[in-house]
Amino acid sequence: MTAVSPLSRTRPAPSDNSFAVSWVWRQVCALILWAGRWKLKGDWPLAEKVVLVAAPHTSNWDGFWMLMAAGYYRVKLRWMGKKSLVDHPLGGFIRWLGCVPVDRDAAGEFVEQMAEAFDAADKLVLAVAPEGTRAGTLVWKSGFYRIALRAKVPLLITVLDYGSRTIAVRGLFQPTGDYDADLPAIRAYYADAEGRHRLKFSKAEDSKP
Repeated sequence: MTAVSPLSRTRPAPSDNSFAVSWVWRQVCALILWAGRWKLKGDWPLAEKVVLVAAPHTSNWDGFWMLMAAGYYRVKLRWMGKKSLVDHPLGGFIRWLGCVPVDRDAAGEFVEQMAEAFDAADKLVLAVAPEGTRAGTLVWKSGFYRIALRAKVPLLITVLDYGSRTIAVRGLFQPTGDYDADLPAIRAYYADAEGRHRLKFSKAEDSKP
């Protein structure tokens, strides 16, 4: 499939008529993507609960462009944030922006916390950067995989390629439970991808849990 412009017939998720995925917001996102010279590739899957693999992740801009792509696809993108972000009067607004609070004091239980969030939601697209840092690393953290496995939801492979200025939705990947076997297949989707800071994105296969 060839890359297409944001205003193409790329299939979005079904509309739920909320403001965050409204027609107007979708057009705003399309305009911003066009101004940024980004193209979209791939249809949004019909699955309502997924862990979105967000890579490469080498810049704060990555999150912005992924949010614009999600808006165009009519998807409410969620992300993990520390619990203190929502423990104040504006916490409801932070949640509305997409934050799923995590208790950092119970870091070893964050997979269980996210699994509970999936159980409680009718729809949830949780974006997780497997690199875990913008600084660059050879090792992908396994949290994204363990969350999907525990919540019994598929991974959604997305590729943010600055080389071609393309945000690609590559499809669903169902974890088998064998991380060592699945990881090379997942990372293969990113073999030709370039991050905003090219030297910070490793394409190496040697990743550990």
